[in-house]
Amino acid sequence: MFDFRPVLFAIGILLTTLAVAMCAPMIADLVTDHPDWRVFATSAGLTLFIGGILILTNRTQIHQISIRQAFVLTTLSWLVMTAFAALPMAYSDIGLSYTDAFFEAMSGVTTTGSTVIVGLDDAPRGLLLWRALLQWLGGIGIIVMAVAIMPMLKIGGMQLFRMESSDTSAKVMPRVAQIASGIGIVYLLLTAILVALLWMSGMNGFDAFAHAMTTIATGGFSTRDASIGYFQNPTIEMLIVLFMVIGSLPFVLYLHAARGNPGQLVRDSQVHWFLAMAACAVAAVAVWHAWENEVGMLQALRVSTFNVMSILTGTGYTSADYGSWGGFATSVFFFVMFIGGCAGSTTCGIKVFRFQVLHATAKAQISQLMQPHGVFIPHYNHKPISAEVSQSVMGFFFLFAATFAALALMLGMLGLDFVTAISGAASAICNVGPALGDIIGPAGNFAALPDAAKWVLSAGMLLGRLELYTVLILFVPAFWRG
Repeated sequence: MFDFRPVLFAIGILLTTLAVAMCAPMIADLVTDHPDWRVFATSAGLTLFIGGILILTNRTQIHQISIRQAFVLTTLSWLVMTAFAALPMAYSDIGLSYTDAFFEAMSGVTTTGSTVIVGLDDAPRGLLLWRALLQWLGGIGIIVMAVAIMPMLKIGGMQLFRMESSDTSAKVMPRVAQIASGIGIVYLLLTAILVALLWMSGMNGFDAFAHAMTTIATGGFSTRDASIGYFQNPTIEMLIVLFMVIGSLPFVLYLHAARGNPGQLVRDSQVHWFLAMAACAVAAVAVWHAWENEVGMLQALRVSTFNVMSILTGTGYTSADYGSWGGFATSVFFFVMFIGGCAGSTTCGIKVFRFQVLHATAKAQISQLMQPHGVFIPHYNHKPISAEVSQSVMGFFFLFAATFAALALMLGMLGLDFVTAISGAASAICNVGPALGDIIGPAGNFAALPDAAKWVLSAGMLLGRLELYTVLILFVPAFWRG
């Protein structure tokens, strides 16, 4: 018999945390005398009540959680948090349906950045703050998940980042708690630093606070319809690029740097690959944009750097309509959606380390073909890659491609055109935000899509954020039979 008590107890803790977070937008609306403060107060009360009941009726020891319970907890916590996070949006004055509110909340919690809200410039501050808070909380949740849960579940090669040689909870959990608290402090400090820098660069205090939270979380929710393009400020753009990169690197390495060992951040091969991919993509788009659209090289480099890095890291801010830059640039933007950042960061996508593992495995197999009697072992960060990790990564690539195709086909069946269906599926499963085309491209949003498409895209966001296996394994009957 499956024991749901540890799962429900943990979800109760998460809901109480969410209820406390709802107090911030409630205060923001109270200060600005907006009636939506009652919506946040009611939603917070309901969320706290449900969370408290779950805690009181399922009191148990979380450190005794099993692998099966971890799978269920990971998916169920994201779904339940989204369902309750959508309540203030559904009942606020902006008039969203629950479908739109759920889509917006899922986009926030998964740090995707796709939006259905039109008129952000005039939206109440409480709502804007709530969107930013959801992405900020989702960002730290994703880091902790990548550090603590995914390596334990051995999903998609994440076992490369196991912190202990033993799986016993007595050894793993205290180490996880220490690292999670350290990462939380680093996350908070980086957010505070960016708030100060954006404010000094010309943003007002509220915009600086909201954009700092959604930048470090690589989420991309803005307080403006024109996103970062509204500010027309090169300093702000470069600061956001810098912190998008910071959010895309492994946060565990920042802990090593804070403890006096910055060399690991410099030597990490995943960081090298990420920066090299980013530099190549930016250079290619900048040269194309300058040549094809007769733009000055410095201007082309500025807009290309910002928008390529935003899409590559899955943040989703825009400063220009890159969909109008021509076929080559649009193709680059489409493909960099899939890359994402490093494992253990707030970013999305396939992740750089998987490309490294695939490259090393393919290189070893080619060498084996050339020298059949030789012994060639693929390496990652100067350490041998086990056959288990290679198989896990290759399985992830296959499942990722199959899921992407299924999402695109479903969107096509719902009446979306080819570009909208393909890029929308990519945007959802890679948690990027803006897609391509006239409807959901950088100059549009997702409001015009049918409700069924929004539910499909919400499912895609969840699948992409939780690394596919975590969700799909729950649909296997053998999982529930133990």
